[in-house]
Amino acid sequence: MTLMTSKQYEDSLRKMNFKVYLQGELVTNTVDHPIIRPSLNSVMATYDLAQDPRYEDLMTATSHLTGRKVNRFCHLHRSTEDLVKKVKMQRLLGQTTASCFQRCVGMDAMNAQDSTTFEIDKALGTEYHKRFETFLRAVQDNDWVVDGAMTDVKGDRGLPPSKQSDPDMYLHIVERRADGIVVKGAKAHQTGCINSHWIIVMPTISMGPDDAEYAVSFAVPADAEGIFYVYGRQSCDTRKLEGGEIDVGNKKFGGHEALMVFENVFVPWDKVFMCGEYEFSGMLVERFAGYHRQSYGGCKVGVGDVLIGAAALAADYNGAARASHVKDKLIEMAHLNETLYACGISCSCEGSRTASGTYIIDLLLANVCKQNVTRFPYEIARLAEDIAGGLMVTLPSEKDLLNPATAEVIKKYLKGVDAVPVESRMRVLRLIENLTLGTAAVGYRTESMHGAGSPQAQRIMISRQSNLGKKKELAKAIAGIPSEPKVTEKKKELVDAK
Repeated sequence: MTLMTSKQYEDSLRKMNFKVYLQGELVTNTVDHPIIRPSLNSVMATYDLAQDPRYEDLMTATSHLTGRKVNRFCHLHRSTEDLVKKVKMQRLLGQTTASCFQRCVGMDAMNAQDSTTFEIDKALGTEYHKRFETFLRAVQDNDWVVDGAMTDVKGDRGLPPSKQSDPDMYLHIVERRADGIVVKGAKAHQTGCINSHWIIVMPTISMGPDDAEYAVSFAVPADAEGIFYVYGRQSCDTRKLEGGEIDVGNKKFGGHEALMVFENVFVPWDKVFMCGEYEFSGMLVERFAGYHRQSYGGCKVGVGDVLIGAAALAADYNGAARASHVKDKLIEMAHLNETLYACGISCSCEGSRTASGTYIIDLLLANVCKQNVTRFPYEIARLAEDIAGGLMVTLPSEKDLLNPATAEVIKKYLKGVDAVPVESRMRVLRLIENLTLGTAAVGYRTESMHGAGSPQAQRIMISRQSNLGKKKELAKAIAGIPSEPKVTEKKKELVDAK
């Protein structure tokens, strides 16, 4: 098997033994739980589209390991064309689900792991890359969903991992055994973890010598003994328990985040990809972050397409579509959305080959892409809310529409354009609410700020990658300012002596 169907994927999750706490209760069936199920449907879309001949070129690729067709989410980028297709695939899935489809993190983790383990082995003579390739073959052959777990809970942000009062604030090795390692800690904000087969754990920051026990990376089954989850709360999430359609805004699809706790979890050596090599932790973090910041130029754009369409529909239903200011706002929304897409495509086209043969995006442009994502979706959402009008947040419930005592009143007084049923108007307003304020806001507006690193994280990388020194030399050349002579070591010694 190299391509699962969505039904086979669903069945595979039913065989897993997750330990999940949701709103104070232990969930015994994660697949059918009404709050979790929409996020599962989003992942299923990645399987459905891979089976659709119309999208074969975007959703599948040829494995460089086996020569067989695999889901692109299990593929390593072997060219800039692969990087571009990744972004286009993510836009398609954003348009299809209007939510987070959750497989991007694992795809980005696997690509970062490939090149990093290759370079660790080359420098230190380890066997991490061989182990990783064996794991990747299994991922491709089984079409598994893999989650990437990077973000530690961090505790006191002013202290490195080894100086924390509680050592578990960063996931770390607590025991090294002949057959593997034992780890403890937690990973926060874990997208799609409960819909995953495997977890790839990575360090969250660049480490120093004192942090070697925290410089660890490995793969474990998502339901491994010692792992449990505390499901993240989302705005309006209990509407999914009401059994209706209109009030949830997006009835079928959604996303999820959870706190993932590791209580002395055993990892066999063949699934360990970094174990104390702190000097390579920064490389892994930087490459994963770069790939994931590229991802936002696709997925958020696809969801933005849906939000722009919903705002345009709301204008139609309100009878305001011909107003010049409404037209201008829709143009601005499209302009901002396509700018995000342009960044995602550009950092892909400017990608380059790493030593392992896997291609990486242009890191500067990927960070520019994500920096824009921390801003533009907020403005797109604001404009959508502006166009929708105040009824978006004062709308009566679906039950009131169905109640004979209030139904006719709602149909009479909440009507916009005569030709449009009130139910249609309610549906589009609830969709906008869902995307900007409700459960989907986790996968669109709020995640745009903090997903793949906070805005300051991108600004630090932009500073590192922007090559200010070269820009100064360009200015000197144009202005006719002679460059300063390079100081030789001998001259430097004389200067220092003085």
